[in-house]
Amino acid sequence: MDAAWPAPERHDTGEWVLRAAGGVTQRANSVWPRVAAADVAAAVREAASWYRQRRLPVIYQIFDHGGAAPLNAVLDSLGYTRQSDTLVMSRPAEPQDGLPASAGVEISEHPSAEWLELWWSVDGRGGAAELETARAILTGCPALYALVRDDDGGAAAVGRLAVVHGWSAVHGGAPDPGAAGSWGGLYCMATRPDFRRRGYATRIQQALVRAGAERGLAGYWLLVMASNSAARELYGRAGFREVSRYCYRQERPRRALTGC
Repeated sequence: MDAAWPAPERHDTGEWVLRAAGGVTQRANSVWPRVAAADVAAAVREAASWYRQRRLPVIYQIFDHGGAAPLNAVLDSLGYTRQSDTLVMSRPAEPQDGLPASAGVEISEHPSAEWLELWWSVDGRGGAAELETARAILTGCPALYALVRDDDGGAAAVGRLAVVHGWSAVHGGAPDPGAAGSWGGLYCMATRPDFRRRGYATRIQQALVRAGAERGLAGYWLLVMASNSAARELYGRAGFREVSRYCYRQERPRRALTGC
């Protein structure tokens, strides 16, 4: 997931990864506590200093497991908020995924201006400079971009499949360039508000999954807000099941971040 949404700036402490992207999206501007810190309080102070140098609020992406308890206790004492409860859902590839992509869905290896415009209109926050940062994040790893049009030829829905080569669920997320069975991540699923509940998102999801199967992916993951019952239902029908969840913990915000 970290490789599929790469922050332009990152600092690896050996225990945690600190990520920054000028405030564009929480994911790319958060601390990933990759392993438990030997001195949690000291690590929290170091992270706070790093983000303050960049005039960004301190945000942690914390997964729901027992190992997060010491960090959560420190953040509780500092008054950090909890927000954006997010589910990680996954499913393996299936034989039918190799069928031709859904009719009318355009697949590209680069996000077109039309693709970016629709996605940013739904999920984006900010102007031209923030959009360029978002483009750098999207294109920071190999990916496929899907777009489906309405009956009048306009863009109705888009989606992205991150294809992070050499990363496999079998290897516990460890890099293994020679490994088969790499997984892909579905991101940026966005439908124009006036075209929702017409099957466009389903066509995008099916087309990307089938395109991934053609490239030998063994399975797929995606992230969805726990509060988004419609999206959870859509992905559940497609065979996705919850495997983990995380939330963001943020110091009292001094300014609003941009993006999803």
